Amino acid sequence: MKPATPLSRPSVLLVEDTLSLQMVYRSILATAGHRVAVAGTAEEGLQQFRAHRPMVVLLDLILPDRDGLEVMRDIQAIQPETRVIAITANGSVSRAVEAMRAGAHDFLVKPFDEGRFLSAVQNALAEATPRDTGKTDGQAATRGRDPAEIAESSGFIGSSDAMKRIHMTIGSVARSMATVFITGESGTGKELCALAVHANSNRANGPFIALNCGAIPQDLLESEVFGHMKGSFTGAISDKQGAAQAADGGTLFLDEICEMAPALQTKLLRFLQTSTVQPVGATRPRKVNVRIVCATNRDPLDAVRRGHFREDLYYRLYVVPIHMPPLRERGQDIIEIAEAALARFAQEEGREFHGLDPATRALMLSLPWPGNVRQLLNVMRNVVVLNQGGWVTPDMLPPGLAEEGRPAEPPSPPMAAPDALGTDSLLGLPLAEAERRLIEATLAMHGGSIPKAARVLDVSPSTLYRKIEAWNAKAS
Repeated sequence: MKPATPLSRPSVLLVEDTLSLQMVYRSILATAGHRVAVAGTAEEGLQQFRAHRPMVVLLDLILPDRDGLEVMRDIQAIQPETRVIAITANGSVSRAVEAMRAGAHDFLVKPFDEGRFLSAVQNALAEATPRDTGKTDGQAATRGRDPAEIAESSGFIGSSDAMKRIHMTIGSVARSMATVFITGESGTGKELCALAVHANSNRANGPFIALNCGAIPQDLLESEVFGHMKGSFTGAISDKQGAAQAADGGTLFLDEICEMAPALQTKLLRFLQTSTVQPVGATRPRKVNVRIVCATNRDPLDAVRRGHFREDLYYRLYVVPIHMPPLRERGQDIIEIAEAALARFAQEEGREFHGLDPATRALMLSLPWPGNVRQLLNVMRNVVVLNQGGWVTPDMLPPGLAEEGRPAEPPSPPMAAPDALGTDSLLGLPLAEAERRLIEATLAMHGGSIPKAARVLDVSPSTLYRKIEAWNAKAS
């Protein structure tokens, strides 16, 4: 078959075996001004692809003669810069997730509306331009960036194997539209990871909007995400642009996503399916072009099993997982981060430090760092502020920090039974008062440690911080 000329070459190849859907999709694309080639089988689709070399392929994952994922891999082998948009039925979202992990640019779940359909195609075409025009040997441009470059530009510090793998993942996924789901303990750098994905994407010049779903009262969260119109509720004295609209053309980072209320999870799912937002009180939705990155310090699949997080939303978001390892598992990264922080804080404070002495290095490597990178940075800031300079010695570290590196003491006696906490007295109390007493009793049992109490109560630490702040505000 003779290749099409550049002027007539289709920009989009549609591989769909259902004739009625094939006609509908083709009509929508043609009306929007796209040149379209159509195929009904895997074999025909590959023939059309070799003949026309389109930059975007809409590929149904269930074809009569071959698995769609295999076809996608063949397309990527022929022309790696092609953007593949996977299409799947509503009951096969996991297949679309598998396709995204294999390199698909985006996915559509049937049934989808015309706006979402055209938005996916337009985004793919916008990003399908080859990025390495200087190649003369026919080699395709790479989709990622060098891990060292990512590490430098993103603010990540550390050369451990775990961090190298994270840099490689960011380099592979940053330029796609795939949703990134970051997990890890508090303080491990999940927002830095999200910033790295944004900074190394084609959206780097667009906004990066971060929203902590666990730090905003649930009754205000919808307004914070989607915005509201003046007069839509008591206190809405003016129109407010939500985070989703503010991130138009860039990246929306939803931190502590598992703390989102179920009702808002439904609206977020619709937003992901339609790429439209409807502010509270508005009569018409608004189109936005946003890439989603989310994070949690919980196990999201466990939240699904417990009924706290929608399963369909989980599969929609959990496309490319990135796990940020705790600091205690990163070995020499602890020293690299500490010395980089020491140099930066010393410059800010006008002090001169030579570095960490051997004893301090050994001590730092032995500590468990429950607060992870955030705790380490606070320690180095403390050292710089309270000392004049020179080599950092163990006695310069905050009081009590060195105790964390000592061997664990024998296990404490079994915890008191619930009735010893006075839980019988909770019966008959209003729910809010019973909740407060239970939280206060749990905090008392764990020496006032909010992170420990949060783990026992199976809630986010930020939830406890919010409740305590609200109680203090009422008391004052």
